[in-house]
Amino acid sequence: MTTLLALCGLGALLELDTTYAFQLTFSRGIIAGPLLGLLIGEPLAGLQVGIFTELLFLDMSPLGCILPPSATVCCTVTLALFALKIPLYFAFFFGVIGAILFSELEIFLRKRRCGWVAQQEQKIVHNPVHLSRCIMSALFMSLVLNFVFILFFSGIVGIPLAKFIPLLPEKLHLAGKFSYMAVPWIGLVTLLSTFRLKAR
Repeated sequence: MTTLLALCGLGALLELDTTYAFQLTFSRGIIAGPLLGLLIGEPLAGLQVGIFTELLFLDMSPLGCILPPSATVCCTVTLALFALKIPLYFAFFFGVIGAILFSELEIFLRKRRCGWVAQQEQKIVHNPVHLSRCIMSALFMSLVLNFVFILFFSGIVGIPLAKFIPLLPEKLHLAGKFSYMAVPWIGLVTLLSTFRLKAR
């Protein structure tokens, strides 16, 4: 349980790197995956998940009002489920679902946050010292939200799934393995088509 909490905490911190702080690319799947994998003692699993996530989401750019699925959330949820003894080939797809849901929640909250931002701007205009307090408050709220979402989603999915996995037929396991191994190829095909369009 302690490892799971630490994993969710690190994932929540790395997610801040996406837009809110640092922006040193720690939130990219290729970096977040191995870091999270090290925490649970599975660096190779983390690297594999990171590469698969990177390939799957590589073509999605945060342009305009588009917010792509979070690579960090995908890696964190996947490895949290893996730590709960769920095979990686099942865990990854729930990680992708978690990443998509997280992005939808983020879009919803950003729309609702406009009023709060306007209030903070007024406070900063009247008292510039309020700036650092405002930034720290926003970062802390985002960190807590990230942590709660990752932990809640991992628990909601992981606990029942861990009990259900042994009951699944072998054919379903084989289908899961095949689908998981197809992920990088799907990502590469998307990437190749993008390069072809840009080359024209």
